[in-house]
Amino acid sequence: MPVNLPKPIADFVAANARLDMDGMIAPFLVDAVFIDNGKRFEGQAAIRQLFEEEVMPVKAIFEPDAVRKEGGDIILEGLARGDFPGSPLRFTYRFTLSDGAIKMLETTV
Repeated sequence: MPVNLPKPIADFVAANARLDMDGMIAPFLVDAVFIDNGKRFEGQAAIRQLFEEEVMPVKAIFEPDAVRKEGGDIILEGLARGDFPGSPLRFTYRFTLSDGAIKMLETTV
């Protein structure tokens, strides 16, 4: 994506493009929250498990094509591609940052 993103978000997107699990987890605070289409996952261990079960098996890669700021959050929109029914699907990712890391990420289709 040709836009300057805050480092933790850029690192997450780049790691996801490589399907690098450790790189995807690293930008999150230890007690971060990930809300995936209404399901809540708290802490890096729970987020890692979500990625291991939902992202890695289907090789889901998010390709953002739009970014905006909204109420202090960074919103990315784009396609997620992978080996899953309906691929590609359009997603919105809402990032909340704190202390140079991802505090919360909410994804919706």
